[in-house]
Amino acid sequence: MYLVSFIPYLHDMSIPRVVLSGGVSGGHTFPLIAVARALRKRFPEGIEFLFIGSKGYFESQSMADEKIPTEFVLSGKMRRYFSWQNLIDPFKVPLGVLQALWKLFLYMPDVVFSKGGSASVPVVIAAWIYQIPVVIHDSDAVAGRANRFLARFATRIAIAYPSAHKYFPQGITALTGNPVREEILLGDAARAAATYGLSLERPTLAIFGGSQGATMLNEAILHILPELLQNGIQIIHQTGRENYGILMKVLQDNGVDPEKNGYVVRDFFSVTELADVLALASVVLSRAGAGSIAELAATKKAVILVPLASAANDEQRMNAYDIAAIGGALVLEEPNLGEHILVQKIMELVNNPETRVAMGEKIHAFYHPHAADDIAEGIATIIER
Repeated sequence: MYLVSFIPYLHDMSIPRVVLSGGVSGGHTFPLIAVARALRKRFPEGIEFLFIGSKGYFESQSMADEKIPTEFVLSGKMRRYFSWQNLIDPFKVPLGVLQALWKLFLYMPDVVFSKGGSASVPVVIAAWIYQIPVVIHDSDAVAGRANRFLARFATRIAIAYPSAHKYFPQGITALTGNPVREEILLGDAARAAATYGLSLERPTLAIFGGSQGATMLNEAILHILPELLQNGIQIIHQTGRENYGILMKVLQDNGVDPEKNGYVVRDFFSVTELADVLALASVVLSRAGAGSIAELAATKKAVILVPLASAANDEQRMNAYDIAAIGGALVLEEPNLGEHILVQKIMELVNNPETRVAMGEKIHAFYHPHAADDIAEGIATIIER
């Protein structure tokens, strides 16, 4: 479909080209979009993008919304648990590199910007073979395995947490923070209340399991749902697309009509919807992915973080405790996600507005408002050499 535009000698060389790479989650995709938007402002005369990475919903839909064409390559994933795919995936990487070599040859960008993840490995290796400059961004307190491997091919590296410095070469690494989509700051609590039939006067608990949902959080909320509603708490629950149908069936089997009980259930929120929900929320219960934390920090939310125990490199746990160390969040480990302690922690925050405000101010230290611009400036410096 895009073959004609790929042919290098037909390309207007005065217009810079950037390849974006990463996947498979909103945590990888949304920062790529934030930086692409910053680059479009940096190059008002024109800049072209192509996403090359994994084939997932967030990559396909989000890039389409930004009018960024997408190409996909094979990639292998390192799993810390037994799976027959562990025997197959190592063979996918060299095939993915060959695919990336062809796609980069046809497009021939000025720079590759990678968010990491297994999907970016073939793309960055192919870029290195062609001597195309590579900029890497790592979101977490503990650098991802893919990014640690790919650092040897990078021209510049941006990190979000000071603790990640030790994983990368000092001369090319800079602390920028995590890019946040600017719409997150434009939420309207009154609009959220009107949209979901809720009250501005009652406390609201928002639950986010990350862009792909969290089965354990969903199950924990179902156990304490009656008690929370009896205590006058409104709930807005993002289940994740894979879990939405299952949760709704459980509610139906138990005679619960979410829309009439101050309990709102959605599979996923657009960025505008998410901003409104955050504006209304008194307390947030969330996984500890770097992207989610950046958005919570930007909006100064009082939050209970539940790190994903199976996260690679234990990165979510490190993210959460870095914030808890300065009083910016409460942390509950998955084994402690029993109904009594969870209700207790939620009620403690709901009933203490001063504590919520103080936590919001402290987590705000993890918000870097210029992160996207700083990363874009580093990419622009390479383009303009």
